Amino acid sequence: MLAMSTCEDGVMTRAGRASYHHPDLRAALLEHGIALAREGGPEAVSLRDVQRRAGVSNSAAYRHYADRAALLDAIAERANADLSGRMQAALDAVPGDLSPVDAARARLRGLGRVYVGFALDEPGLFATAFGDRDKDLLVHQHAGDDPYVLLGRCLDDLVAAGGLEPGHRPWSEVAAWSAVHGLAVLLGGGPLRGMAPADREAVIERVLDVLIAGLT
Repeated sequence: MLAMSTCEDGVMTRAGRASYHHPDLRAALLEHGIALAREGGPEAVSLRDVQRRAGVSNSAAYRHYADRAALLDAIAERANADLSGRMQAALDAVPGDLSPVDAARARLRGLGRVYVGFALDEPGLFATAFGDRDKDLLVHQHAGDDPYVLLGRCLDDLVAAGGLEPGHRPWSEVAAWSAVHGLAVLLGGGPLRGMAPADREAVIERVLDVLIAGLT
């Protein structure tokens, strides 16, 4: 029987045959990890399963992701980028003929809708990005145009438009995030998960009504 051999960033081959060099193993491993997270959340992600799907050896995989936590961080980063893109699209869709205050409120509402929608559309990625992992989100994940930064900018716009008192601005991100995240959890896998679509949409709008009224 021919023995199995491996090459750096290559798939496992039978000894004596030319091995295949993977053109971008790091990206391939990440895509397989994303697929696993999408199917079953962070609990479904393991380096063993990712490297098996990619058809590579343990050593090849560990050259790109030192451990499972590193892979989960990369998946969470991708999920955040996806959510940020959806949020930015919602911001861009706000009509330009609104008053500054109405525009700021519409942008805030749009972010809330997108956040809850992402949680319902991609529960596995949502859980991986915002679940109970050993990661301080306030310290490690907020740079560039990530969701938390976009939310902060919307609140700053609301202050600039006169819709939010400057003295009430501190920690408003956390208040807004808590409201939509809690709703997302309740609707996604919690007690409200069986709600009819029409009722679910009505609840989302009502929570956003209360959130925006409370802030402004």
